[in-house]
Amino acid sequence: MPRVTVHRKAHFNAAHRLFNPKWTDDKNFEVFGKCSNPNYHGHNYELIVSLTGEVDAETGYVYDLGILKDLIKTEIEDAFDHKNLNLEVEEFEKLNPSVENIAVVTYDKLRKVIEKEYDLTITLYETPRNFVTYSGS
Repeated sequence: MPRVTVHRKAHFNAAHRLFNPKWTDDKNFEVFGKCSNPNYHGHNYELIVSLTGEVDAETGYVYDLGILKDLIKTEIEDAFDHKNLNLEVEEFEKLNPSVENIAVVTYDKLRKVIEKEYDLTITLYETPRNFVTYSGS
């Protein structure tokens, strides 16, 4: 059967602060600019989860997108939406919540619940012009 990639789009809103606790406020501002605001700032993240696999001869599906929708909700949206990532999300207690790191954490959380037979790619938009793609290490 042919291999096809299916995509599911989702979103979440979250606040964060980019900073390195080993640095001074001046150094953090120099590197991260206004994103290092001690009072945090927020984004409307757009998430695209892509799965590549063989089309099932009986269903015509690569993966049931209803199941994928539910996994994204329970694993990502419920965990990140309307949260301060630095303060409320365990994965970011010691990890700077850059869009790159959020994408990696998202991948890791979904990889645990999606069968290994599917190639998984995460695309995460922090803004309409700034986004990353991650497909594992």
